[in-house]
Amino acid sequence: MHTRTFRDRRGRGIRGPVLPMAAPRFRSRRESFDVAVLEAYAPIQHGYSEQLAHLDLAVDTVPRMRLRPDMILPDEIVADGPVPLGRVIPAGVDPQGRPTRARLVIFRMPIEQRATNVREREELLTTVLTALVANYLNLDPRDVDPDSSGEDLSLGQVSRSDA
Repeated sequence: MHTRTFRDRRGRGIRGPVLPMAAPRFRSRRESFDVAVLEAYAPIQHGYSEQLAHLDLAVDTVPRMRLRPDMILPDEIVADGPVPLGRVIPAGVDPQGRPTRARLVIFRMPIEQRATNVREREELLTTVLTALVANYLNLDPRDVDPDSSGEDLSLGQVSRSDA
C-alpha cells in the first residue's frame, strides 16, 4: 500500500487563511448569528442583571418540537404564526437528577428566513428576546423594552389566517 505524502513543491509552506481573522466575512453565518444574539441580549441583560443572573442563553438551529397547525402553543414559546422563533425552558432536573438552570433558546433558521437584511434580523432578535425575557420575569414586554414595536409575534398563540 502506497500513501501519497504531502509535497510542498515551491517551498512556501502550508497556505494560511484566505481572509484575516478581523474581517467580517471570516465568521460563518452561525457565528455571526451568535454574535447578533449576544448584541441584542446585552441591553436587556444590563437592565435586569440581578433577575437574569441564573438564566442561560442558547441558540439552536431549528425547533425540535412536534407541532400541529391547529395547536395552541404554550406561553413560554414565541412564534410567528405556527413557527416557533424562541422559547423559555424553565429550571428543572435532568435525567441524572442534577438541577438545571433556566434557559432562553433562540431558533436560528426561522429567524434568518424571516429577515431579509441585517437590520431586520437585529429588530426581530430584539423583539423575540424581549418577549422571552418578559415571559421569564412575568412582565409586560413594553416594561422590558419600551422601544419595542410589539410586532406580529404571538406569545404562546398561533395566529392562523384562512385564505
